[in-house]
Amino acid sequence: MHRITRDQVIWAFGPDLEPVLTIDPGETVTFETNDCFSGQIRSEEDLVTDIDMSRINSATGPVAVRGAEPGDSLIAEILDVRPVKWGVATLIPGFGQLDEWVQSPVTRVFEVRDGEVRMNDRVRFPAKPMVGVVGVATAGETVSNGLAGEHGGNLDDHFHGAGARIFFPVRRSGGLFAVGDMHAAMGDGEICFTGVEIAGEVDIRFSVLKGKQATWPVTELPDRWLPHATAPGYEEALQLVSEEAARLLVREHDFTIEDAFLFLSVACDAGVAQACKPAQGFGTIARFAIPKIDACPAPFST
Repeated sequence: MHRITRDQVIWAFGPDLEPVLTIDPGETVTFETNDCFSGQIRSEEDLVTDIDMSRINSATGPVAVRGAEPGDSLIAEILDVRPVKWGVATLIPGFGQLDEWVQSPVTRVFEVRDGEVRMNDRVRFPAKPMVGVVGVATAGETVSNGLAGEHGGNLDDHFHGAGARIFFPVRRSGGLFAVGDMHAAMGDGEICFTGVEIAGEVDIRFSVLKGKQATWPVTELPDRWLPHATAPGYEEALQLVSEEAARLLVREHDFTIEDAFLFLSVACDAGVAQACKPAQGFGTIARFAIPKIDACPAPFST
């Protein structure tokens, strides 16, 4: 077991990342992660308008995995996500579908205890710990951790908790993986631009799939697998993720394009991970949930 502390972070994914740790496939790393605000918000009196916005969404790492080369997939299997006992959510001026309905900015502190998130004395709901920023080195462009892309980054998919296996397209030797932006809970869409932002620890086991990759990260769950895509708006993101899903069905599982089109419509679920609008400069992340059946039991054939 290896450990990377929360002071070993990057603020963007690019092609020239330097690893803080190099491991072999099959090894597990514990990542200590900061909350997305890097500890700048600790009470309801601390407002997002008063913090240093350059210190947003740090990602702990990166880790290089021996044998991961361009053309491969780096597989990050999330074994456990352990948040601390409190987190925050904020309303940010100019962000989100209900921005004009409320008086921004606002900060709320949430207690996280016994598998439950407590918003106040009346509102409680199950905790679903997950990580928002998961990514690898890019092919060329340097991308802020606040954004998502083909490398991953700020995917903000609430399925990225314990039990998820994420396949990343390797663009640089070693993959160079980093993770951060933990949430105790986050809803699809994340319409105010935050989940329950929280610090914690995440255990990840790494492996390499040689010679196969998708365009964007693909997540495997016990009962389904989920390609992703990102674009400025949902319509374009849905088009891209539909094409990605169809490519995998045709290339990896011998579907015809006609059968892939029909199958995606009648048996699979188009969805959204994040779609906070307005959010100047930030995209929408779409995903497609494809059930594990005998005809397509995993993202990639073996």
